[in-house]
Amino acid sequence: MTRIALLDYGMGNLHSAAKALEHVGANVDVTNDPKLIAQADKIVFPGVGAMRDCILGMQDAGIDEVIKHAAFNKPVLAICVGMQALLQQSEENGGSDALGIFEGTVKRFPDIDQLKVPHMGWNQVHQNEPDHPMWKDIAQDSRFYFVHSFYVEPKDTANVAATCHYGLDFCAAIHKENLFATQFHPEKSHTAGLQLLKNFVEWNI
Repeated sequence: MTRIALLDYGMGNLHSAAKALEHVGANVDVTNDPKLIAQADKIVFPGVGAMRDCILGMQDAGIDEVIKHAAFNKPVLAICVGMQALLQQSEENGGSDALGIFEGTVKRFPDIDQLKVPHMGWNQVHQNEPDHPMWKDIAQDSRFYFVHSFYVEPKDTANVAATCHYGLDFCAAIHKENLFATQFHPEKSHTAGLQLLKNFVEWNI
């Protein structure tokens, strides 16, 4: 059975994520123990709240360097603010540095008439690369659940795995080799979300 380290640094929706991963067949360790993280087959990197708090939480838990190392050595799924933390910098809090695993920035949704921020609820996700194993058995333009005020803008558009529209077209998922990250919450996205988590559990790099 695939052993997954679900990173606990005080900034994630851990209970629902753990239950969803167990539902699709994973053995889950909710942990901030660098040793357990290093021993895991795969890593899920969740995140909610503000970017600066996210980075400080990782540093306080001593797992920021562990994440950077794992990002190049085993399958990693990052979710919501976890995805944003993979970029270089965020506009949030007047500017916050992030992990810098992907080149690019995190931007706030612009002030557009009648555009409510945060973007909250169900929205269609268009797969840029539908043949990617993480999209297996997920229909094009399936709906996933979002809660966010900021979106990522990677420098290399080849890293964009999916897009979504909310006032503008924005990046809903990014990928690179063993990394896959979603702005939406698969653990809250019912059938399509569970399928994506199942695909991650079964993903062979």
